[in-house]
Amino acid sequence: MSARLRFAVLFPWSWVLLVLAGCSTLPPLPERTSSAAFTDTRATTLGRIAETSLAEAGPGESGFRLLPTGDYALEARLALAARAERSLDVQYYQLQRDSVGLRFLRELGDAARRGVRVRLLVDDLYTSGEDELFRSFAALPNVQVRLFNPLPMRNGSLLTRLFWSLHEFGRVNHRMHNKLFVADNRFAVSGGRNMADEYFMQSASANFIDMDVVAAGPVVREQSAVFDRYWNSEHAWPVESVVPATLAAGEAQRRFDELVRDAAPDLELAPNDPLGEHAVGIELAAGQVSLTFAQVEVFADAPAKVGRADRSDSVATVARSTLEAIGGARQEVLIASPYFIPGPIGMAMMKEARSNGIRIVIMTNGLGATDEPLVHWRYARYRRELLKLGVEIYELSPELAREAGTFGNFRKSFGRLHAKVAVIDRRKLFVGSLNLDQRSAWSNTEAGLLIDSPHLAEGIVALLENDHKESVYQLRLGADGESIEWVVTGADGSKQTLADEPHNDWLLRLRMWLIGPLTSEDLL
Repeated sequence: MSARLRFAVLFPWSWVLLVLAGCSTLPPLPERTSSAAFTDTRATTLGRIAETSLAEAGPGESGFRLLPTGDYALEARLALAARAERSLDVQYYQLQRDSVGLRFLRELGDAARRGVRVRLLVDDLYTSGEDELFRSFAALPNVQVRLFNPLPMRNGSLLTRLFWSLHEFGRVNHRMHNKLFVADNRFAVSGGRNMADEYFMQSASANFIDMDVVAAGPVVREQSAVFDRYWNSEHAWPVESVVPATLAAGEAQRRFDELVRDAAPDLELAPNDPLGEHAVGIELAAGQVSLTFAQVEVFADAPAKVGRADRSDSVATVARSTLEAIGGARQEVLIASPYFIPGPIGMAMMKEARSNGIRIVIMTNGLGATDEPLVHWRYARYRRELLKLGVEIYELSPELAREAGTFGNFRKSFGRLHAKVAVIDRRKLFVGSLNLDQRSAWSNTEAGLLIDSPHLAEGIVALLENDHKESVYQLRLGADGESIEWVVTGADGSKQTLADEPHNDWLLRLRMWLIGPLTSEDLL
């Protein structure tokens, strides 16, 4: 059961459980030392490479490089960490104890032992059973670990921890969904990927199609400032304040080495990614990274969003800023969002856009691809109206994505969409952590970049509209104008029409019939 589903199902019964849950509380927030990103990193190796890579950038421009495949996205992070000399600032919603998570932590640990300051901020929702890992990592010299908005219960599964946190539901329902990796305050990697196997094509069962972006230039300093706001916020708790020490420092360090010893080996990379680029590590070794220069806006929710209940609050949010950017389209909007629930505001925006002749294309997960069936169930309620408006809808097929192989080698696993991308008039490109649903709008903190680059925008369009056509079902209205059909396009251009929704079996329909009435769209 996903975290969204747990929140949605447990919430209606929280009043019954308040007494049971009342004994679990957090200790008082201890005094913490504030810190900030280093700014004197121009003379570092990464600083020199960044300057060389940005030599032809215009005034105020930053440099960008898309990372559409998991292997290249992981390699970029590892290569940057291996060359860092001053600092690594790392912020993730999820960092799993699997081959990717352990490999990543091992690289961070190696950097810390070289004298690099490592600040790791992880949302506490998915840390069940990982106290030993994060506590032992924090025992390394030069390493600090903080947990964002910790749950009052440390032990047990995620469901158990949520159960015993229901008396603080209003707080723990709000999570830090941001993803950011900054090396020496000179290069940054941000986007949609968490640190876990399935985001980097390393899972044996299912892998996500996602999008990250490497950045250099002034934008990195802005992203570092965002990280500092989160790191120093009252919602970021030092791991040692919520996880008691069970080992002396030396023993904890040795335990960390034991935990990461069997991490994944070095990656086997394809010669080029789908956009024709070489691996970032190869370019770093050559002393210059291939970048596209552009102006950019940094969107980032304030950490205090987790404590804000009033939706009339005028504080800017990533959701609001992104919708305003999309609302400025004059010709076309292409959106990829794994969890898509437009709600009344989104529907009103699309209705107005369509009345002005603006093309709207939505790509999201099909029922068989989603890891959040309850979200899909809610989204499905909008499909007919969207199609009647003339919105183009594409749903990812898990089997077709695997066969197409555009975004990597899925092997025997199947594909799921996780990228959060919007292309506006084939000029502006949003890449970030924001899903177009109510949870991202109101319950999670989010971050993203709005890049003004026709070149990068066309790269995304090529991936979504051209290379990806064989991976999706195109939805259309049936002859009666009410039913929905799913159209599959083959490699040879042939089309097959399905009248029944793929993967919609009776057991899933029964689950949604039972659970659906208990949920609120605001929690999804």
